[in-house]
Amino acid sequence: MQKTIFITGASAGLGKSTAKLFQSRGWNVIATMRKPENETELTKLENVTVLKLDITDNAQIFDTVQKVTQQYAVDVVLNNAGYGLIGALEALTDEQITRQIDTNLLGVIRVTKAFTPYFREKKSGLFINITSSFGLLGYPTCSVYAATKFAIDGFSESLAYDLAHFGVKVKTVAPGGMQTDFAGRSLDGGQHEAYQKLMAKVSEGYSAERISQFATAEHVASVIYEAATDNIEQLRYIAGDDAISLYTEREKIGAEAQYRKIQEMFIY
Repeated sequence: MQKTIFITGASAGLGKSTAKLFQSRGWNVIATMRKPENETELTKLENVTVLKLDITDNAQIFDTVQKVTQQYAVDVVLNNAGYGLIGALEALTDEQITRQIDTNLLGVIRVTKAFTPYFREKKSGLFINITSSFGLLGYPTCSVYAATKFAIDGFSESLAYDLAHFGVKVKTVAPGGMQTDFAGRSLDGGQHEAYQKLMAKVSEGYSAERISQFATAEHVASVIYEAATDNIEQLRYIAGDDAISLYTEREKIGAEAQYRKIQEMFIY
């Protein structure tokens, strides 16, 4: 029987790559995005439905989920929509901070809550929430972004306990750096003169050479597919060599030792 995945943030990058991968594996895909009128690729694929969805609009989420679950037997919900916010806390406006939390955290919570009764009543289903390597460990100039991703990680683990009683699973996929337009279209930020040296040091890690070594969106999509289909009782999936290296190091030497190591990298 054909399975169905519901994806948020499917207009580009990881969301689009995941939609294409699942479609190629015979799944029915519901690809949502804020501006479906601009989509030209997914609309041409068989068994892909493109829908409008703004995850900051709770009424729209509820209405969309109600309509989708009446028409389709949804098996997996991928909470992928989100963007990066980079800069020292002092460099960010209250509007930037609020928008980041509203999208990256509250958007995930809203979509999850809208689907939960449906999964609970049918006693099956899987939520896959995209976190980040910076949802497992902190990093300079990423305080608010990391706050949202750490929150999703904690939200997912806690929710997994609650929903296990109803046969519903929750998993997270934590990518490291990706070769997508995340650093362009999907990035916001701010500059503050007191942190110029720190920003410059952090920027060294995002040179063209370093970015070329990041995982591709297609690779991360394959990890999402694994999480969706492996039937393993596993909460966290780490995607990309850089993310795996950082997470493995934290497990090996401990969080405090890794914190000190990263701190020393950015002394100036």
